Amino acid sequence: MHAAGSLRAALTEVVRAFEAREGGTVAAKFGPSGLLREEIAGGAKAEVFASANMQHPGSLAASGKAGPTVLFARNRLCALARPGLDVTTATLLGRMLDPGVKLGTSTPKADPSGDYIPC
Repeated sequence: MHAAGSLRAALTEVVRAFEAREGGTVAAKFGPSGLLREEIAGGAKAEVFASANMQHPGSLAASGKAGPTVLFARNRLCALARPGLDVTTATLLGRMLDPGVKLGTSTPKADPSGDYIPC
């Protein structure tokens, strides 16, 4: 199984339940959806690809590398701040634009949350 990093907690529980019920083990790989798509397109074997962006599995299906895609979950973008950094909904944008604040995102062009902020 290849899956978006944002699905790690939920799908780890699913994998454990599946393994307990069916026996055997599931090889799970989590990471940016775009990079996982590239691996699968390049020949990596994946029984399941749970992407955070419907375009990635769609492109695999269109190229004959996967079956049809099914929407099964939705994500919501959130922001996390270090302790002591005063951030509210009203001040978030200003904090993100503050040159004194170090901002980290996911992998641009490979992970949907990395695409929200211009690079």
